[in-house]
Amino acid sequence: MTDKKDAGDRAERAAERYLVANGYRVLERNLRVGRYEIDLLVGRDDLVAIVEVRMRGPGAFEGPLASVDHTKQKKLIRAAERLWRKRWAKDPNPPRLRFDVVGVRFEDEREIVEHIPGAFTA
Repeated sequence: MTDKKDAGDRAERAAERYLVANGYRVLERNLRVGRYEIDLLVGRDDLVAIVEVRMRGPGAFEGPLASVDHTKQKKLIRAAERLWRKRWAKDPNPPRLRFDVVGVRFEDEREIVEHIPGAFTA
C-alpha cells in the first residue's frame, strides 16, 4: 500500500510543479472537506481551481484522465459545495471556481503531465 501512496504523492508533486510553472499558486494540498479530499486547490487571478490528480501505470487499461468518471465528479462537486459554503458563501467578491484534472504518467523517469482546465462542470 505504501508503494501506491508513494506513487500518488509523486504524481501530486509532479502536478504541482507543472501548475506552478504555468502561473498558478498552490493554496492547499490534500485539503479535507468533510469526508472528501481535494488533491490540490490552486489559484490564479480571480480563479480558484479544484484539481484532481490522477496517475496510471504503463500497463493500465485506461489513461489517468479517463479515470475521473461520473461518480468521482459527483464527489468533487460535493466537496466544492462544502468548501464554497465554508469559505466564500458570504464573500462579496467570491472567486470563480473551476474543476481541473491533471493526469500524470511516468515513462523512463520522465514525467508526462496533461492538464485539462475546466474538465467538467457542476
